[in-house]
Amino acid sequence: MKETIGTSAGKIWRILNKSDEVAISKLPKVLGESEAITYQALGWLACEGKIEYRSKGRTTFVSLIK
Repeated sequence: MKETIGTSAGKIWRILNKSDEVAISKLPKVLGESEAITYQALGWLACEGKIEYRSKGRTTFVSLIK
């Protein structure tokens, strides 16, 4: 499972590197992974200080820290 989470974290990083920001709710479908794996991968990136979150209304967005 740790390998799947790490691979998903890499995929998220590549997606965010191409986009300004992405709604968190869209990431599981884009990755083709469960919400649990997606959120753990986001946690991995957050612990490494690679991403930041922004809320707009009821939607939370994630982007790379520049």
